[in-house]
Amino acid sequence: MIEISVVVPIRNEASSLKELHDELTETFRLWGRSYELIVVDDGSTDQSFSVLVKLQRFDARLRIIRLRRNFGKTPALSAAFAASRGQIIVTLDGDLQMDPSDIPKLVTKLESDHLDVVCGWRRQRKDAFLSRRLPSLIANRLISWATGVRLHDYGCSLQVFRAEIVQSMRLYGELHRFIPALANYQGVAIAEMEVNHRPRKYGRSHYGISRTIRVVLDLLTVKFLTGFVTRPLQIFGALGLATFLPGIAMMGYLAMTKLVASQPIGGRPLLWFGFLFIVAGVQFLTLGLLAELQTRIYHESQDKPTYVVREIRETPAPVSPLETPRENQLSPVDVSPLTTLEFQD
Repeated sequence: MIEISVVVPIRNEASSLKELHDELTETFRLWGRSYELIVVDDGSTDQSFSVLVKLQRFDARLRIIRLRRNFGKTPALSAAFAASRGQIIVTLDGDLQMDPSDIPKLVTKLESDHLDVVCGWRRQRKDAFLSRRLPSLIANRLISWATGVRLHDYGCSLQVFRAEIVQSMRLYGELHRFIPALANYQGVAIAEMEVNHRPRKYGRSHYGISRTIRVVLDLLTVKFLTGFVTRPLQIFGALGLATFLPGIAMMGYLAMTKLVASQPIGGRPLLWFGFLFIVAGVQFLTLGLLAELQTRIYHESQDKPTYVVREIRETPAPVSPLETPRENQLSPVDVSPLTTLEFQD
């Protein structure tokens, strides 16, 4: 039985693959745990796939998933999660900035503290401040505030999961950086641990300060998925009432002005604002009702539950001797351990 699946999504990392493979092999050789290494080639245009094929000739534990084109990190991780066979899944980038020797301590914390997710924290990060660390700091604060899952480093690729947590997720877009927050929706136990971060040795990073904008947009999706996916009318209904009721108040005020004070209201901007608020409120409420219908169709057509079961434990009901046929009742001599010969017979 495979205990640990190490998942590495890569794109154009040919220079670092041999060194990464050597470090992972040495880490697990010293540790003594059974594992598999799943490398997902996400549309590389260099010699990454050729290097992986050569490495596989000498390592049967290496499994290669080659995507037809560059789909992105989230689809690459999804492909690896679906193919993994280990009880614990470890994610890791292929750029050598994360230290494979940190894997044992993260897995040990997961098992000893009975956790479901352990995330790495690059406390001493070896990256440029303006282009990498500052955007990451802003994104981490924003995600922690919006999701309620307080982590210092959502962008750290070194993370450890129990397999059933991530294999049940449906990831798309660029939701890979929100996996801990999405996992928290299932009611899991999450912790983080400091890990070693190293300067980039080969190539260049594919991420920059523009990533912060994408994080904000993706965060809206995560917030809706984790908070309102089964009750969309609550968010759209709140927006609808927040615009509809002020619109009604404006129109009521104008009606009293016209009927009681006999003042003209046709040229007042408040009339148009009141009309606009009422229309917007009706649209929000209608959108919420349509979203409720879509939610019902989504869950019921796929027989998708709105809950996640951790475990089911039952105590077998005792059987009364009166309900047991006489020929099936055991005498004291019958319950003695079987010998090897008796078992084989």
